[in-house]
Amino acid sequence: MTINIEHLASKVLDGKTLDEKECESIFFAGYERLSEVMFYADKIRRHHKGDRVRLCSIINAKSGMCSEDCRFCAQSSHARSKVDSYPLVSSGEILSAYKKADGAGALCFGVVTSGRGVSAEEIERIGEVIKKISSQRAANPSKRFSRISASLGELSREQIVYLKNCGLQKYHHNLETSEKYFPSVCTTHSYSDRIKTLNALKAAGLDLCCGGLFGIGESALDRFEFAMELRGISPSSVPLNFLNPVAGTELENAPRLSPREILGIIAAFRFALPDKDISVCGGREVNLRDLQSWIFYAGANGMMTGGYLTTTGRSPDEDRRMIDDLGLEVGGE
Repeated sequence: MTINIEHLASKVLDGKTLDEKECESIFFAGYERLSEVMFYADKIRRHHKGDRVRLCSIINAKSGMCSEDCRFCAQSSHARSKVDSYPLVSSGEILSAYKKADGAGALCFGVVTSGRGVSAEEIERIGEVIKKISSQRAANPSKRFSRISASLGELSREQIVYLKNCGLQKYHHNLETSEKYFPSVCTTHSYSDRIKTLNALKAAGLDLCCGGLFGIGESALDRFEFAMELRGISPSSVPLNFLNPVAGTELENAPRLSPREILGIIAAFRFALPDKDISVCGGREVNLRDLQSWIFYAGANGMMTGGYLTTTGRSPDEDRRMIDDLGLEVGGE
């Protein structure tokens, strides 16, 4: 099928929403149309987000020992991977990491824990840290602080309300892939379990960060269907991660996506979700290599900086230099 990418981009730039068939055509545009898709994805990015790049940072606050069997994850107890395992770190360590991220210009700082959920004691300790950060913000209303986020797995309504009352502003909970493909990725919990948590978070009025992982054996159709699922959920932030295969996991021998395929995925998501914050996170450095800076020309307007959960990344200084070299600026709302 021949598609008129310029026409579809004009429709998006006019504030209209592409229908599902139109979106699907972008996901199947192919390498021969990549430069064209990227050109218009960049225009859509600049239309909605200007030249500002959102940086986010995380702390792996509780590592390993996870009961879930996600095939890609080195922290799963089902994997043979050698990763550091430790219980929830101290409040001081979380606060120190927050200050470091805030000083590096991160607009959002996430407290991330392994496992399907957190205990009552852990939720209380995390809540107390959030309260301390919130009090600092309240005492300095004119200063820009990193927003405080969390990724703690499944939460009950009571836990969500508690964290929000402590000052939590955003919650990160990935769907990972399409509903159809999800059972090939994880069997110890369901897609509907994740949707249930996301709906509870939305009902509580928390800002949502929800994205996924690519290079786990999914098809282009899975990517498109996943994008449509995200469109229905409508998170404000969409992190795109690209598998960095870890020894000892079931996907340790998975073939890496090429840089061009990754750029095509980013661009297609910009067409599908034109006004969302789209960030490139895990796997950026090892998979994109010399083409890291092209993520913005493919439509992304953010990235994670300073490292990931069990793998290292580039330093914030290197990432800021790249942003400066591109004539972009660190910022955002």
